[in-house]
Amino acid sequence: MRRKDREVFEISELLQIIDQCKICRIAMQDSDGLYIVPMNFGYQYKDDKLILFFHSAREGRKISALEKENHVCFEMDCEHALVKADTACQHSFSFKSCVGFGKASFIVDVEEKKTALSSLMKHQTGLNFMIDDKMLDGVSVFKIMVENFTGKFHG
Repeated sequence: MRRKDREVFEISELLQIIDQCKICRIAMQDSDGLYIVPMNFGYQYKDDKLILFFHSAREGRKISALEKENHVCFEMDCEHALVKADTACQHSFSFKSCVGFGKASFIVDVEEKKTALSSLMKHQTGLNFMIDDKMLDGVSVFKIMVENFTGKFHG
């Protein structure tokens, strides 16, 4: 990161940023080239590991890409605000963001899928939902085991 003065190091601050973000962009690559897709997500942070959870249709470019190559990059951002100034070049934009890398894998275990979808719904709505087996049938659920990530704050 070029602007070290804006880097977020503390895990508690990074998790606060993730809590505020509702969309995570996942970048991947397939035979047609680079591909990025915005997705709702949930997460867990335990044993010093960040795990991101996603649900999707069972087929499509994203699913095919992740089946062939599971290395991904992700980005999320929040708290956007224009910082006005007297001249064009002095204007700026405040934000908080996280960027990271990891490996995606599809979740097949029924209980782990339920946990992932529960985490996703809790993160998106703030509510706890019961996920039943029928709900699992129509979706693919995958996770990103985050290998490293960093945050940035421009206030």
